[in-house]
Order: sequence, then structure tokens, then C-alpha cells
Amino acid sequence: MLAGIEAQAQEQVRKQVAAVAAHRQAHSAFSWFRQHEPELRQLQLEVARIPAPPFGEQARAQWVRERFLSTGLHDVRIDAAGNVLGIRPGAAPGGRLVALSAHIDTVFPPGTSTAGVRFENDRLYGPGISDNAAGITALLGIAEAMEAAGLRTRAPLLFVGNVGEEGEGDLRGMRHIFADRSLREQIGAILVLDGAGTDTVVTQALGSRRFEVSMRGPGGHSWSDFGIVNPILVLADAIHHFRSTPLPATPKTTFNIGVISGGTSVNSIPETAVMRVDVRSTAMEEIERLEHALRSAVAAALGSASRHSNGEPLAITADIRMIGERPAAELPAHSRLLAVVRAVDDHLGNFSRIHRASTDANIPLSLGCDAVALGTGGTGGGAHTVQEWYDPKGRDLGLKRILLITAAMAGMAD
Repeated sequence: MLAGIEAQAQEQVRKQVAAVAAHRQAHSAFSWFRQHEPELRQLQLEVARIPAPPFGEQARAQWVRERFLSTGLHDVRIDAAGNVLGIRPGAAPGGRLVALSAHIDTVFPPGTSTAGVRFENDRLYGPGISDNAAGITALLGIAEAMEAAGLRTRAPLLFVGNVGEEGEGDLRGMRHIFADRSLREQIGAILVLDGAGTDTVVTQALGSRRFEVSMRGPGGHSWSDFGIVNPILVLADAIHHFRSTPLPATPKTTFNIGVISGGTSVNSIPETAVMRVDVRSTAMEEIERLEHALRSAVAAALGSASRHSNGEPLAITADIRMIGERPAAELPAHSRLLAVVRAVDDHLGNFSRIHRASTDANIPLSLGCDAVALGTGGTGGGAHTVQEWYDPKGRDLGLKRILLITAAMAGMAD
């Protein structure tokens, strides 16, 4: 009986998607995507040339704000976190917002050159050209195509260029949006536009925690002070203990020691040694277990150093600081948003698979808000390197997909 009800509901969603896709304004928007690909390429190059390192997105935010204004969005503003927001009003007052977001930051540190951003041999090249200049371009393309086609939805649409998705940004832009209770309660669903492709739909949020472990000692000369505690050696011992932590095959769980620093010269016993550790899992209990293992490894290393101190007081301290956390969560299988995505893919003849990843969707999913992360069409490669590239062939399929999902979720005005 339940299976029959679910099949009926899915059939209703398919009919709604087909009706949206047959709409004259939708066809007009599809034509806009094809005809304006050169302009979309130019937008992508333009935004990729504006540096946007973590916590340094201000110039790019101003650029996005100007584009939001030029596409006719209402109530355009930059919030306290640096996110850019704009509203496309709905025809039916009081409806819950359908949101579209794209992160405007890049993974690259300040000073990374954007001089190599270019279009060459039918591809776009440069740091961040796909992740996430492609997402920003899609966000703007959807808004401009809707405006040009006169496509109106019943529910209002919220367009967001958010900060803080990459690295130590720790999803701070999306956290800020969903920390605002009044805004959070208005959002019925959110599509996170990130990178290239149309072959995945991220409905499962990969959880992670990041830690900075610091060892501090007195330091000294490598000859005259030989024998005093060395923070680098104690840190190395902690790594040795931690790396022996058993990991389950299911749920998939990983850890990585990605940064180690400390010391001043080869002939100085260092005063400090620091490492940064990333732990990830599909299950929060495994993340908790790895955090406990990390703390135990540090304690064991300190205990080992104490045993070798020849009775002298152990002049070393350790500090473990969490520097990032992304919650694990999952979109319910019976979600209307997932049903719409599936129906749109069927209509477009697009094959996609459910995927787990760490994206801005982690935050709304963890709070019970329907969310998916989608690629924006085309293909890309070399993500998080300065050799990153994007091929816009097939971009229009990604944009059609996003537009149909948005319009089906928000409802067509007429």
C-alpha cells in the first residue's frame, strides 16, 4: 500500500515537472542559455579574476552585489558575514522561499595570482574557474534567464552568494544564514550550486572535524641544551600513536594530518610544534571516536616524554583546539525535493547518482531543511590547483536542470 502511495506521488511530481518544462517561459529561458553562452563565459572569467581567499571575499562580494542589482533582484544586501543576498519576488505572497546559493570564496590563499585566468582551446583555465566560478555563473545565469524570459514563480526565490565554504571558512556563510531564525524559517528548500557536472546529486552530508594540536616547550641550543624536551619529537610520538587508530570499512571514516610546523633553525631545539588534523566520517559517532583517539594519543606522547625526563620537571604543554566542524546529515528519501530532482533528470534524460560530500548543504541538512548540492553543467578538473580548468560544453543541460528544479519547487505563477 505504501509503495503504491509513493508511486502515485512520484507520478504527480513527474507530471508537474513536464508541465513546467512545457511552459513557454521555460522554453524562452532554455533558449537564453544557449544564445548567451559567450556572455556566461565572460562572466565566469571576470569573477575568477577577482581574488577571494578565505576571509578575503569582500571584492568579489561587491561584484556579485552589482550583478544581483543588474538582474533585477530585490532587497539586495551584504549581510554581517559577507554573504550577498537578493530576492526574486513570488506571485503568491507568503510562500516559503526556494533558495539558490553558490559560494564565492576560493581555496587559494592571499597572493595567489589570477593572471593566468583565460579562455583557450574551448576551455577556461585558472584557479577557482570551476570551483566555484562555475557555480556563481550559474547563479547569475538562472536569475538573468528568468528575468529575460519573464518567468515568474509562485513562491519567492532567494539568491545567495555565500562566503566561507572552503577550508577554514568552516561554512561560516551558510551558518550565518541559518543562524538567523526568521530567515531560516522562511526557507523551504535550498539548491547549492557548486562546480561542474550533472552526474551527481549530493543529498548526504559528509561530517568532519578539524583540530590544531600545539606542543610548547622551553626551547634551547641543540648542543648546550641537548636532552631537554623537544616539542617536535613529542608531536611525532603523538602522530605515531594516533596513526595506529583502527578505522572501520563501514561507515567510511578517514583522518589526515595535513599541516606540520614548528622550529626556527636546524641547530635550535624548538619552542613549539603544531599540526593540523582532519577527521571525516559518514557517522558522527566515528568522528567522536577519532577525536577521543587524538586526545589519547597526545596524552600518551606527553606521558612518554615524562618517563624520559630523568626526574626533571616536564616543561612541555599541549593544547588541542577544534578549528572546524561540519555536521553529518542526510536528506530523507521521501523528500519532495529529491523527487523533483529525480523527475527533472528523467525528463532531461540525465543520469545522476546520489553522492555524499562536504558542501554548504551540510548546514541546512543538519537543521532539517531540504537541501541538495548540484553541479552546474559542463566538465571540470584540477580542482584546488592553479591548473584548474572548465569546459563549458553541456553547461546548458546543467542550467536547464537547475531552472526546472527551482520552478517545480516554487511553482509556476500561472
